[in-house]
Amino acid sequence: MSFAAPPSHAASPYAPFVKSGSLVHVSSVGPVDATGAVQGDDVAAQTRRVLEKLRERLGTAGTDLNRVASVMVYLRDAKDFAAMNQAYAAFFQQDRPTRTTIVVPPADPKAFLEVSAVALLPGAERRVVLPAGWKPSPNPYSYGILSGDTLFLSGLVARNPADNSFKGGDVATQTRAVLESAGSILNAAGMTHADVVSARVYLPDTSGFQAMNEAYRAFFPEHPPARATVQAGLAGRDYVVEITLLAVKSASRRAILTPNEDGTPGRANPNLSSAIQAGARLFLSGMLGNSEATKGDAAAQTRITLDRLGRTLRAAGFDWEHVKDGIVYVTAPANRATVEGLWRQRLGAQKAAGVTIVTGLVAPDGLVEIMLTAAR
Repeated sequence: MSFAAPPSHAASPYAPFVKSGSLVHVSSVGPVDATGAVQGDDVAAQTRRVLEKLRERLGTAGTDLNRVASVMVYLRDAKDFAAMNQAYAAFFQQDRPTRTTIVVPPADPKAFLEVSAVALLPGAERRVVLPAGWKPSPNPYSYGILSGDTLFLSGLVARNPADNSFKGGDVATQTRAVLESAGSILNAAGMTHADVVSARVYLPDTSGFQAMNEAYRAFFPEHPPARATVQAGLAGRDYVVEITLLAVKSASRRAILTPNEDGTPGRANPNLSSAIQAGARLFLSGMLGNSEATKGDAAAQTRITLDRLGRTLRAAGFDWEHVKDGIVYVTAPANRATVEGLWRQRLGAQKAAGVTIVTGLVAPDGLVEIMLTAAR
């Protein structure tokens, strides 16, 4: 079965993929054919279509599914998680990539899922990281994939790794459990929390935001990683927080603070750094443009957000031409075209890989949040 894709989704503002050193950033892949029509009438069929398309795109980039390090799955309905897993597992049968699955609506209303990924080019190290005493995940992913100085971690929830049982607790308790588990994976790769450069936090209920922050800060007392926190459903209904981390072992790691418009130093945030530079790569936090003056105006918020990102890039000695990947969060489908249009204008001919996600934000009156990865 096929469905016509909405015209607003016909032209993506993102490059299909972007190479950066040994990495290939792959933009969101939906279950569509060459005309943009959705293929498949259930989640299993659409999962197969998405991963077949991912395989084709990776082949064009000079790599393959066996070299994938990290996958993001954007699933419309949590009830489809098991069926998606079953179809997904057939494509990754050993040394599986890390993975995060969140419950948000894909771009096309007829699609059950979308997928984005980061893969490695041939010749780059790719090693599964499993701490001693841990059982492999009950789902088809690895907890960590190490490639040289870079460690990709799966989205982690409050699970006991010795037997994969649910640990329970409120958002603070679950946040601590997640970051303790992350510490074990980091240590198994020869790293610590101090090597984390980027974090994405997913909360089904944003009322737990401050409690999560208090628990989170204890693990990153100095120069915390770049971060974005959004509201998203999780695959397991008992979990109240999921966190995805990326770590880089770099002697030149430094925190960057976004300057104000007049060039004066900005105000530091105790929960995150504006950006973290690690060698030739720069990881920027999710930034917003919400204020009393921009309330309800997605275009104005997007312009301010892009300006702040631009100032942060330049403060680190980078510019828009160095952007490789972006995650654009919007709170309403109706704002998607506006935000993507402004993104396209700012990037110009130098397209980056990326994905637009429709989800809630924790910032009051925030309509758009954008997170970037750049490299020279």
